[in-house]
Amino acid sequence: MTSETRTEFGRVGIWSSALHGSRADDSGRRAIAEAVAELEDLGYGTLWIGGSPSPDDAAAIVSATSEVTVATGIVSIWDHTAEEAAASIEALDPAERRRFVLGLGVSHGPMVPQYAKPYSAMVSYLDALDAAGPAVQPGRRVLAALGPKMLKLAADRALGAHPYLVTADHTAEARRSLGPDALLAPELSVVLDTDIDRARTTARNMLAMYLQLPNYTDNLLRLGFAKSDFESGGSVRLLDALFALGDAEQVKARAREYYDAGADHIAFQVLTADEGGSDLPMREWRQLASVFTDEF
Repeated sequence: MTSETRTEFGRVGIWSSALHGSRADDSGRRAIAEAVAELEDLGYGTLWIGGSPSPDDAAAIVSATSEVTVATGIVSIWDHTAEEAAASIEALDPAERRRFVLGLGVSHGPMVPQYAKPYSAMVSYLDALDAAGPAVQPGRRVLAALGPKMLKLAADRALGAHPYLVTADHTAEARRSLGPDALLAPELSVVLDTDIDRARTTARNMLAMYLQLPNYTDNLLRLGFAKSDFESGGSVRLLDALFALGDAEQVKARAREYYDAGADHIAFQVLTADEGGSDLPMREWRQLASVFTDEF
Protein backbone atom coordinates (compact mmCIF):
# COMPACT_ATOMS: atom_id res chain seq x y z
CA MET A 1 0.00 0.00 0.00
CA THR A 2 1.34 3.38 -0.93
CA SER A 3 1.87 6.21 1.54
CA GLU A 4 -0.81 8.13 -0.39
CA THR A 5 -3.35 5.40 0.38
CA ARG A 6 -2.41 5.44 4.07
CA THR A 7 -2.92 9.19 4.11
CA GLU A 8 -6.20 8.89 2.22
CA PHE A 9 -7.77 6.53 4.76
CA GLY A 10 -6.03 7.77 7.87
CA ARG A 11 -5.55 5.59 10.91
CA VAL A 12 -9.00 6.12 12.44
CA GLY A 13 -12.47 6.12 10.93
CA ILE A 14 -16.12 5.93 11.92
CA TRP A 15 -18.45 3.13 10.79
CA SER A 16 -22.19 3.79 11.13
CA SER A 17 -25.35 2.45 9.52
CA ALA A 18 -27.04 5.69 10.63
CA LEU A 19 -25.32 7.49 7.75
CA HIS A 20 -27.83 6.09 5.26
CA GLY A 21 -29.43 9.21 3.89
CA SER A 22 -31.96 7.14 1.94
CA ARG A 23 -33.42 5.90 5.22
CA ALA A 24 -34.00 9.38 6.64
CA ASP A 25 -36.52 12.17 6.17
CA ASP A 26 -35.42 15.73 5.34
CA SER A 27 -34.57 16.61 8.95
CA GLY A 28 -32.72 13.34 9.34
CA ARG A 29 -30.66 14.00 6.24
CA ARG A 30 -29.78 17.47 7.55
CA ALA A 31 -28.68 15.91 10.85
CA ILE A 32 -26.50 13.42 8.97
CA ALA A 33 -24.93 16.21 6.92
CA GLU A 34 -24.13 18.18 10.08
CA ALA A 35 -22.74 15.09 11.80
CA VAL A 36 -20.39 14.08 9.00
CA ALA A 37 -19.14 17.65 8.64
CA GLU A 38 -18.23 17.60 12.34
CA LEU A 39 -16.64 14.15 12.07
CA GLU A 40 -14.44 15.53 9.32
CA ASP A 41 -13.53 18.53 11.49
CA LEU A 42 -12.71 16.20 14.38
CA GLY A 43 -10.04 14.57 12.23
CA TYR A 44 -11.43 11.16 11.29
CA GLY A 45 -9.83 9.91 8.10
CA THR A 46 -12.66 7.82 6.65
CA LEU A 47 -16.43 7.65 7.13
CA TRP A 48 -17.84 4.17 6.49
CA ILE A 49 -21.53 3.97 5.57
CA GLY A 50 -22.47 0.73 7.28
CA GLY A 51 -25.20 -1.83 6.99
CA SER A 52 -25.53 -2.71 3.29
CA PRO A 53 -25.92 0.78 1.84
CA SER A 54 -26.43 1.59 -1.81
CA PRO A 55 -23.76 3.47 -3.76
CA ASP A 56 -26.20 6.39 -3.90
CA ASP A 57 -26.11 6.65 -0.09
CA ALA A 58 -22.52 7.78 -0.39
CA ALA A 59 -23.26 10.75 -2.64
CA ALA A 60 -24.84 12.84 0.12
CA ILE A 61 -21.98 12.10 2.53
CA VAL A 62 -19.37 13.04 -0.05
CA SER A 63 -21.24 16.25 -0.85
CA ALA A 64 -21.52 17.23 2.82
CA THR A 65 -17.75 16.94 3.34
CA SER A 66 -14.69 18.32 1.61
CA GLU A 67 -11.64 16.16 2.35
CA VAL A 68 -12.55 13.01 4.28
CA THR A 69 -12.63 9.64 2.48
CA VAL A 70 -16.12 8.13 2.21
CA ALA A 71 -16.53 4.36 1.87
CA THR A 72 -19.39 1.89 1.81
CA GLY A 73 -19.18 -0.78 4.45
CA ILE A 74 -20.46 -2.66 2.58
CA VAL A 75 -22.49 -2.79 -0.66
CA SER A 76 -23.92 -6.27 -1.17
CA ILE A 77 -23.13 -7.64 -4.62
CA TRP A 78 -26.57 -9.25 -4.65
CA ASP A 79 -28.42 -5.95 -4.20
CA HIS A 80 -26.80 -3.86 -6.94
CA THR A 81 -25.31 -4.97 -10.22
CA ALA A 82 -21.77 -3.93 -11.08
CA GLU A 83 -23.16 -1.76 -13.86
CA GLU A 84 -25.54 0.01 -11.44
CA ALA A 85 -22.76 0.61 -8.93
CA ALA A 86 -20.44 1.95 -11.61
CA ALA A 87 -23.11 4.28 -12.99
CA SER A 88 -23.87 5.71 -9.52
CA ILE A 89 -20.22 6.40 -8.85
CA GLU A 90 -19.57 7.79 -12.32
CA ALA A 91 -22.37 10.31 -11.66
CA LEU A 92 -20.40 11.89 -8.81
CA ASP A 93 -18.52 15.09 -9.46
CA PRO A 94 -14.95 14.07 -10.46
CA ALA A 95 -13.40 15.88 -7.49
CA GLU A 96 -15.80 14.15 -5.10
CA ARG A 97 -15.38 10.78 -6.81
CA ARG A 98 -11.71 10.79 -5.87
CA ARG A 99 -12.73 10.63 -2.19
CA PHE A 100 -15.09 7.67 -2.62
CA VAL A 101 -14.16 4.01 -2.08
CA LEU A 102 -16.57 1.19 -2.94
CA GLY A 103 -16.67 -1.44 -0.20
CA LEU A 104 -18.12 -4.72 -1.48
CA GLY A 105 -19.23 -7.93 0.19
CA VAL A 106 -21.11 -11.16 -0.47
CA SER A 107 -23.53 -10.79 2.48
CA HIS A 108 -24.93 -14.00 4.03
CA GLY A 109 -26.90 -17.00 2.88
CA PRO A 110 -29.72 -16.59 5.46
CA MET A 111 -30.25 -13.01 4.23
CA VAL A 112 -30.00 -13.52 0.45
CA PRO A 113 -32.30 -16.00 -1.34
CA GLN A 114 -30.03 -16.16 -4.42
CA TYR A 115 -26.85 -16.68 -2.39
CA ALA A 116 -24.60 -19.23 -4.12
CA LYS A 117 -20.87 -19.72 -4.68
CA PRO A 118 -19.95 -16.43 -3.01
CA TYR A 119 -16.29 -16.45 -4.00
CA SER A 120 -17.07 -17.09 -7.68
CA ALA A 121 -19.85 -14.50 -7.54
CA MET A 122 -17.42 -11.89 -6.22
CA VAL A 123 -14.85 -12.70 -8.92
CA SER A 124 -17.53 -12.27 -11.60
CA TYR A 125 -18.66 -9.00 -10.01
CA LEU A 126 -15.12 -7.63 -10.03
CA ASP A 127 -14.74 -8.66 -13.65
CA ALA A 128 -17.89 -6.70 -14.48
CA LEU A 129 -16.61 -3.66 -12.54
CA ASP A 130 -13.34 -3.79 -14.46
CA ALA A 131 -15.31 -3.67 -17.70
CA ALA A 132 -17.61 -0.89 -16.49
CA GLY A 133 -15.14 1.97 -16.48
CA PRO A 134 -12.41 3.76 -14.52
CA ALA A 135 -14.54 4.94 -11.57
CA VAL A 136 -14.53 1.53 -9.87
CA GLN A 137 -11.17 0.08 -10.76
CA PRO A 138 -9.15 -1.86 -8.12
CA GLY A 139 -7.66 1.28 -6.60
CA ARG A 140 -11.14 2.54 -5.65
CA ARG A 141 -12.60 -0.54 -3.94
CA VAL A 142 -12.13 -2.82 -0.89
CA LEU A 143 -13.62 -6.21 -0.05
CA ALA A 144 -15.33 -7.36 3.14
CA ALA A 145 -13.07 -10.41 3.41
CA LEU A 146 -12.83 -12.88 6.30
CA GLY A 147 -11.38 -16.15 4.97
CA PRO A 148 -8.03 -16.71 3.26
CA LYS A 149 -9.40 -16.98 -0.30
CA MET A 150 -11.39 -13.76 -0.13
CA LEU A 151 -8.50 -11.99 1.59
CA LYS A 152 -6.16 -12.98 -1.24
CA LEU A 153 -8.75 -11.75 -3.74
CA ALA A 154 -8.89 -8.44 -1.85
CA ALA A 155 -5.13 -8.08 -2.22
CA ASP A 156 -5.13 -9.06 -5.90
CA ARG A 157 -8.25 -7.24 -7.14
CA ALA A 158 -8.79 -4.31 -4.73
CA LEU A 159 -7.00 -1.92 -2.39
CA GLY A 160 -7.39 -4.48 0.36
CA ALA A 161 -9.84 -5.73 2.96
CA HIS A 162 -12.45 -4.33 5.34
CA PRO A 163 -13.22 -7.24 7.72
CA TYR A 164 -16.18 -6.90 10.08
CA LEU A 165 -16.61 -8.41 13.56
CA VAL A 166 -13.07 -9.71 13.92
CA THR A 167 -10.48 -10.12 16.64
CA ALA A 168 -6.92 -8.85 16.77
CA ASP A 169 -5.81 -12.44 16.11
CA HIS A 170 -7.84 -12.43 12.90
CA THR A 171 -6.19 -9.14 11.96
CA ALA A 172 -2.78 -10.79 12.27
CA GLU A 173 -3.92 -13.71 10.11
CA ALA A 174 -5.47 -11.31 7.59
CA ARG A 175 -2.22 -9.38 7.33
CA ARG A 176 -0.36 -12.60 6.52
CA SER A 177 -2.93 -13.49 3.84
CA LEU A 178 -2.96 -10.01 2.32
CA GLY A 179 0.77 -9.48 2.32
CA PRO A 180 2.49 -6.28 3.44
CA ASP A 181 1.15 -3.87 0.83
CA ALA A 182 -2.66 -4.26 0.80
CA LEU A 183 -4.90 -2.07 2.95
CA LEU A 184 -6.26 -3.74 6.08
CA ALA A 185 -9.11 -1.74 7.65
CA PRO A 186 -11.05 -3.82 10.20
CA GLU A 187 -14.24 -2.64 11.88
CA LEU A 188 -14.08 -2.57 15.68
CA SER A 189 -17.24 -2.17 17.76
CA VAL A 190 -16.94 0.07 20.81
CA VAL A 191 -19.01 0.48 23.98
CA LEU A 192 -17.92 3.58 25.90
CA ASP A 193 -19.19 2.47 29.32
CA THR A 194 -17.04 1.86 32.40
CA ASP A 195 -19.69 -0.44 33.91
CA ILE A 196 -18.30 -3.63 32.37
CA ASP A 197 -21.42 -5.74 32.94
CA ARG A 198 -23.61 -3.12 31.30
CA ALA A 199 -21.09 -2.72 28.48
CA ARG A 200 -21.15 -6.45 27.82
CA THR A 201 -24.95 -6.41 27.78
CA THR A 202 -24.87 -3.68 25.12
CA ALA A 203 -22.37 -5.72 23.13
CA ARG A 204 -24.51 -8.86 23.39
CA ASN A 205 -27.55 -6.97 22.14
CA MET A 206 -25.62 -6.16 18.96
CA LEU A 207 -23.87 -9.52 18.64
CA ALA A 208 -26.97 -11.73 18.88
CA MET A 209 -27.97 -11.25 15.24
CA TYR A 210 -24.48 -11.92 13.91
CA LEU A 211 -24.22 -15.19 15.82
CA GLN A 212 -26.99 -16.49 13.55
CA LEU A 213 -24.86 -15.97 10.43
CA PRO A 214 -22.51 -18.83 9.46
CA ASN A 215 -19.94 -16.61 7.76
CA TYR A 216 -19.19 -15.02 11.13
CA THR A 217 -19.52 -18.08 13.34
CA ASP A 218 -17.41 -20.20 10.96
CA ASN A 219 -14.72 -17.50 11.06
CA LEU A 220 -14.80 -17.44 14.85
CA LEU A 221 -14.54 -21.23 15.00
CA ARG A 222 -11.47 -21.02 12.75
CA LEU A 223 -9.98 -18.62 15.27
CA GLY A 224 -10.34 -21.16 18.08
CA PHE A 225 -13.66 -20.28 19.67
CA ALA A 226 -16.15 -23.03 20.49
CA LYS A 227 -19.86 -23.27 19.77
CA SER A 228 -20.41 -22.83 23.49
CA ASP A 229 -18.98 -19.31 23.11
CA PHE A 230 -22.02 -18.44 20.98
CA GLU A 231 -24.58 -19.32 23.64
CA SER A 232 -26.60 -16.69 25.55
CA GLY A 233 -25.49 -13.89 23.28
CA GLY A 234 -21.79 -14.63 23.56
CA SER A 235 -19.35 -15.70 26.25
CA VAL A 236 -17.26 -13.17 28.15
CA ARG A 237 -14.20 -14.52 26.31
CA LEU A 238 -15.85 -13.87 22.95
CA LEU A 239 -17.14 -10.42 23.89
CA ASP A 240 -13.78 -9.28 25.22
CA ALA A 241 -12.07 -10.46 22.02
CA LEU A 242 -14.51 -8.83 19.60
CA PHE A 243 -15.32 -5.50 21.30
CA ALA A 244 -13.55 -2.54 22.84
CA LEU A 245 -15.28 -1.92 26.19
CA GLY A 246 -14.65 0.80 28.75
CA ASP A 247 -13.57 4.42 28.59
CA ALA A 248 -11.91 6.08 25.63
CA GLU A 249 -8.39 5.31 26.87
CA GLN A 250 -9.28 1.63 27.20
CA VAL A 251 -10.64 1.70 23.65
CA LYS A 252 -7.36 3.20 22.49
CA ALA A 253 -5.44 0.40 24.19
CA ARG A 254 -7.61 -2.21 22.46
CA ALA A 255 -7.09 -0.45 19.13
CA ARG A 256 -3.34 -0.73 19.67
CA GLU A 257 -3.73 -4.53 19.62
CA TYR A 258 -5.21 -4.30 16.12
CA TYR A 259 -2.57 -1.88 14.89
CA ASP A 260 0.17 -4.09 16.29
CA ALA A 261 -1.42 -7.07 14.52
CA GLY A 262 -1.17 -5.31 11.17
CA ALA A 263 -4.19 -3.02 10.77
CA ASP A 264 -3.55 0.14 8.77
CA HIS A 265 -6.86 1.75 9.72
CA ILE A 266 -9.63 0.97 12.22
CA ALA A 267 -13.29 1.76 11.53
CA PHE A 268 -14.95 2.29 14.90
CA GLN A 269 -18.62 1.42 15.31
CA VAL A 270 -19.99 3.00 18.49
CA LEU A 271 -22.73 1.08 20.30
CA THR A 272 -24.84 2.64 23.04
CA ALA A 273 -26.99 1.28 25.85
CA ASP A 274 -29.92 3.35 24.58
CA GLU A 275 -32.89 1.06 24.08
CA GLY A 276 -33.76 2.84 20.89
CA GLY A 277 -30.14 3.19 19.91
CA SER A 278 -28.29 6.42 19.36
CA ASP A 279 -28.43 7.01 15.63
CA LEU A 280 -25.72 9.67 15.63
CA PRO A 281 -23.75 9.30 18.89
CA MET A 282 -21.84 12.56 18.60
CA ARG A 283 -20.85 12.63 22.27
CA GLU A 284 -19.10 9.27 21.97
CA TRP A 285 -17.55 10.15 18.61
CA ARG A 286 -16.11 13.29 20.20
CA GLN A 287 -14.75 11.28 23.15
CA LEU A 288 -12.96 8.90 20.81
CA ALA A 289 -11.54 11.75 18.76
CA SER A 290 -10.11 13.33 21.92
CA VAL A 291 -7.82 10.34 22.61
CA PHE A 292 -6.83 9.59 19.02
CA THR A 293 -5.45 13.00 18.13
CA ASP A 294 -1.94 11.51 17.80
CA GLU A 295 -3.30 9.10 15.15
CA PHE A 296 -5.05 11.79 13.08
